Amino acid sequence: MTKWSKLFILSILSLALVALAACGSDEGSIEAASGDNNEKGSQELEGSVVIDGSGTVYPLMAKMAEEYMINSQPNVSVEVSRSGTSAGFERFLVENGTDFNDASRQIKEEEKAKAKELGIEYKELKVALDGISIVINPENDFATELTEQQVKDIFMGKYTKWSDINPDWPDEKIQTYGPNENHGTYEFFYEEILGEQDLASSINLQQEYSTLVKLVSEDKNAIGFFGFGYYDNNKDKVKAVKVDFGNGPVAPSLETIAEDGPYANFTRPVFTYLNVNHAKEKPQVLDYAIWLMENVNNYAGEVGFAPLPDEETKKLANELKELK
Repeated sequence: MTKWSKLFILSILSLALVALAACGSDEGSIEAASGDNNEKGSQELEGSVVIDGSGTVYPLMAKMAEEYMINSQPNVSVEVSRSGTSAGFERFLVENGTDFNDASRQIKEEEKAKAKELGIEYKELKVALDGISIVINPENDFATELTEQQVKDIFMGKYTKWSDINPDWPDEKIQTYGPNENHGTYEFFYEEILGEQDLASSINLQQEYSTLVKLVSEDKNAIGFFGFGYYDNNKDKVKAVKVDFGNGPVAPSLETIAEDGPYANFTRPVFTYLNVNHAKEKPQVLDYAIWLMENVNNYAGEVGFAPLPDEETKKLANELKELK
């Protein structure tokens, strides 16, 4: 073999080695990219996740759905509605019902029985803490502080005029407002705050929280109640009453509505209920549930909810992973 033939063969071998090395580098890059995707949570998924229920929980779940679709699974459509806790359970507890039902109260015994009858396995997921906020018109400069009992008596109709509470206050009729019976907030207020004493027959009950905000903002003699998030996002339209639970007046805030906070008498947990049957059949539903519990504490405060202890949300996330 000539000298030039040997050089030609060596050149070909060298080029082949370079090509193999390049392939190895590309393979390494692909593995690294896959590793980045795995850090985001899971493989790429498609399909839809359907959520209905509590109007109170809606801002939180809408925020979580948006973040999930942006940061985790852009090909999954998470649809969030807000028919109210009780109406939402009606959509959840049917054949081919919703994947999740948001709730500002726990599931009732009759709803549990319906789930059992239909063979629907569900899992309760506590997602945050909410404080029932008592709100007045911004022009109201007299009823800015009330005792817990005065709040109860107002909404039970024991006081009909502001002057009934304090003779120095206006001799004007108190106009009470609140969410209607479709909402877990109504049920919590009736059952836990009023001790199942009837609300005043004159109370104006509404389906939409935005309507309640508008009505209170336009009526100087108004007083209403709804979740802290709706107050927090409408501070330019309504004013929160400081409530005295026995140790001085306390305003609702992310700090005071936290577990064991001074506003605890008017604080309640909020939930979403997962249809476990759907979670086992549709990977995107289970993936969303796990992502929700792993990330909810990062966003709760942005929409007016106090976060739960991290160990509580992590425990629920780990329980959900066992469904895989």
